[in-house]
Amino acid sequence: MLGVQGKYRGLTIGLLGGSFDPPHEGHARITREALKRFNLDRVWWLVSPGNPLKDQGPASMARRVEAAQNLMQHPKVDISDFEYRAGTRYTAETIAALQAAYPRVRFVWLMGADNLAQFHMWKDWREIMHRVPVGVLARPGDRTSARSGPAAQIFGRYRLRSRESRLLSTVTTPAWCFVNMPMTDASSTEIRAAGRWVR
Repeated sequence: MLGVQGKYRGLTIGLLGGSFDPPHEGHARITREALKRFNLDRVWWLVSPGNPLKDQGPASMARRVEAAQNLMQHPKVDISDFEYRAGTRYTAETIAALQAAYPRVRFVWLMGADNLAQFHMWKDWREIMHRVPVGVLARPGDRTSARSGPAAQIFGRYRLRSRESRLLSTVTTPAWCFVNMPMTDASSTEIRAAGRWVR
């Protein structure tokens, strides 16, 4: 749960949204790398009620939040069910609600390169680009398709070079930065398929 507004006043906070069904080391590695590469004060994991682009619902919110808390025990990371409590369904709505609730916080949206490749399918995705800087962290096999996708092409002139990644939170939106990083190829889909997480 996120605390009172004053606790986060003036901070730069990365937002990593997802169903986390289940959370895994790939999420943890993205988070640790984002803290460093984008010069973030904190990262919030926004455990969503469900992904609108997926037909089947995830495991219960309580179970996923608990699993995330058990996995990601880091002094600069908070696990949140804000989206559930705010009643928002889409990322653009969630970001707007967060900015209204925490007006003195600078937010950066975080995503893996696989999400950038399909970003143009998200509801109000252009609004997201104009609301917050976007930090993209490459996952194995997703780099080329992500950088050649519609979102990357349309907003190409607003891309920061990877060596400028620590400046991402300080520039005027729209702004985004793509950084390569060594990562595991763990995925929630594969974990469920292997029977290690049953909904």
